[in-house]
Amino acid sequence: MSSQMIFQRLQQVEAVMREHGHWQSQSPEAGAFASTEPFCLDTMEPLQWLQWVFMPRFYALLESGASLPQNFAIAPYYEVSLPADTPGYAVLLLTLSKFDALFQEPSA
Repeated sequence: MSSQMIFQRLQQVEAVMREHGHWQSQSPEAGAFASTEPFCLDTMEPLQWLQWVFMPRFYALLESGASLPQNFAIAPYYEVSLPADTPGYAVLLLTLSKFDALFQEPSA
């Protein structure tokens, strides 16, 4: 898995969010980031967490050359947390699934 591929997938996620009106110009209040819940469930909407927590952390990992997580998937969270009538729902899930595929162990 190349850092460039991951970077491109992150950019695709951002492009889909922008295209469907989910990209925000104002970050949540500072207290929202202090959540101890997974995905900041108690302080952020799912797409806020994606934009303001998940994506910046991944960019930071890439920029620092840190080791990246393995065998994880983010798309299933969005399959259950977003209403199916969310604008761009299908294309966002597809884009997140393609991102996830970069981190899956190849089957033997």
